Amino acid sequence: MPTPPVSPHEALRARAQTYTHDFDLREAFRTQAGRFETLSLQAPHVWADASKLHWGTDVLADLLQRVRESGLESRRQAMWAGECINATEGRPVLHAAMRCAFLQRRLPGMPWPVPPDWLLGMEDMLRAAEALRTRDDVDDLVHIGVGGSGLGPEMVLQALQPFKTCRQRLRVVSNLDGQNLHEALQGLDPRRTVFVVVSKSWSTVETLRNAASALAWSRAALGDDAPARFIAISSRPDLARQAGMGQVIPMPEGIGGRFSVWSAVGLIVAVALGAQGFREFLAGAADMDAHFASAPLEANLPVWLGALDVWHSSYLQLASRALIPYSHGLRRLPAYLQQLDMESNGKRVQANGQPVMLDTAAGIWGEPGSDSQHAFFQWLHQGTQRCVVEFVVVARASHPVAGHQATLVANALAQAEALMQGCRAGADEKPGHQDFPGNRPSLMLLLEALTPTSLGALLALYEHRVLVAGVLWGVNSFDQWGVELGKRMAKKLEPLLTADSLDAVGSPNVATLQSIDPSTAGLIAWLRRHL
Repeated sequence: MPTPPVSPHEALRARAQTYTHDFDLREAFRTQAGRFETLSLQAPHVWADASKLHWGTDVLADLLQRVRESGLESRRQAMWAGECINATEGRPVLHAAMRCAFLQRRLPGMPWPVPPDWLLGMEDMLRAAEALRTRDDVDDLVHIGVGGSGLGPEMVLQALQPFKTCRQRLRVVSNLDGQNLHEALQGLDPRRTVFVVVSKSWSTVETLRNAASALAWSRAALGDDAPARFIAISSRPDLARQAGMGQVIPMPEGIGGRFSVWSAVGLIVAVALGAQGFREFLAGAADMDAHFASAPLEANLPVWLGALDVWHSSYLQLASRALIPYSHGLRRLPAYLQQLDMESNGKRVQANGQPVMLDTAAGIWGEPGSDSQHAFFQWLHQGTQRCVVEFVVVARASHPVAGHQATLVANALAQAEALMQGCRAGADEKPGHQDFPGNRPSLMLLLEALTPTSLGALLALYEHRVLVAGVLWGVNSFDQWGVELGKRMAKKLEPLLTADSLDAVGSPNVATLQSIDPSTAGLIAWLRRHL
């Protein structure tokens, strides 16, 4: 009888044994002519060198076959078409189709004309941004949001600071700790400050608490005129108006928070860059959307990177990914990607409700280079555990300070080379202490310059990479039920920190003890005595 064909999954499991125990990057480069050219890929505005990873063309072929059998192409088409691919929440996933439609670029399967609700709030947002830029009674703009509604705008503002053309000062408040808001308000004049409050559901505790405190601060100086200086962005405009917001810009339900910086949520970004700059940001993302939609799988960078995430986490059992941007402007990129990737694919249940049988998303952590070289690179080079190191490097500086950029880029290249090559201590050195094992994997993403267009392409690349990996794991990358349990429990615990639920000596009473575990009850008792 003929031998039954081996599935891509089984082939990858077998290859993982070889690449875990017997593979050496240095030997691979010595014996595989053209390894760099074969395992590098150009996409719009981003070049990727994947040749220093623990894989080869054999693994790439098996991963691509898994992609073909996964249903990725039909799911991608359904996303462009606005179908309800976020089934557990009953919503479409509109962020990519929305930005393309707004720029009048049509992707395969996208209806044309697009449904009006896809573009909900976009024109209103750009008009509001242009109006704010020209108002001479506004010196400061404070953006209040959390999660994607805070991380996205904050990260983009930092990355594109050289392209800021408005005169207003821009600040982002996200943390429930009142110190964050308190510091943001220092030195501001309520008569010359506008607040942008972002909560899609208008139920986000951190955002609503910060917004209420900001409104009280404004009312203390302006009285009933305070709401006129508040702009809300939400899919629940009715609730935003009830909360005292003077202007409300709507946004679609089908745009998740971690994918929302392209939408009306990006108002503060549009203020910073102007309408044209914001369109350039969208255009870079749309360039990557078109690449993801039309490039063959063999030359499709989001497909490569999403499949590699599965290879690393599920087959090579590498539990984390260090994200090191060699760019001060991208210093918040690791935090942004923590949410984008880990909230999307940090799942243990497939979209069909069945358990996932493989390890899913790796943990993402990191800091910008070269700062991080003096923090945790010791662990990366000589620690007993390994992870994938992902470098993001910008070739051309956007600042005028001479003499820094070549040194910075040289450090990034040197770290990747050192991770691979390692070295042995010389005779006059300290064997063991100064031995570097090498053979440690890294990926490098290169941008010519950090601009609105290239940043848009980079972020869209990461978004589509998340989708590819999620489809291969069979999870729904667009819900986030894992963040809800702690929120519900916090609502239960907050009243227990007040005197009404404790006895005269500050200990939880009998009813309280029946509703929570002994450890939490003890912690509440201690905290109540010190609040």
